[in-house]
Amino acid sequence: MFTFLQSLSIMHATLQPTEFEMRRRNEKFAKDVREGKKATHASRADKIAHKSPISAWALGAVIFVVFGGVLFELARIIFL
Repeated sequence: MFTFLQSLSIMHATLQPTEFEMRRRNEKFAKDVREGKKATHASRADKIAHKSPISAWALGAVIFVVFGGVLFELARIIFL
């Protein structure tokens, strides 16, 4: 029977790549960088650069207040 520690070591071993696999992936990545190929995942700096400075909720609230105020003013002018 497996003990708890043995089962944990088996799970840990299956989750981590071997040293050979890591070395091969690092070499492939370094080669791609030297050739000028783009990385498959955008870097954190790229993600931040494309991110809007205002959140969607805040933008929605500002639009609601502005257009809501305009609609109430038009209704006041037309019906009064």
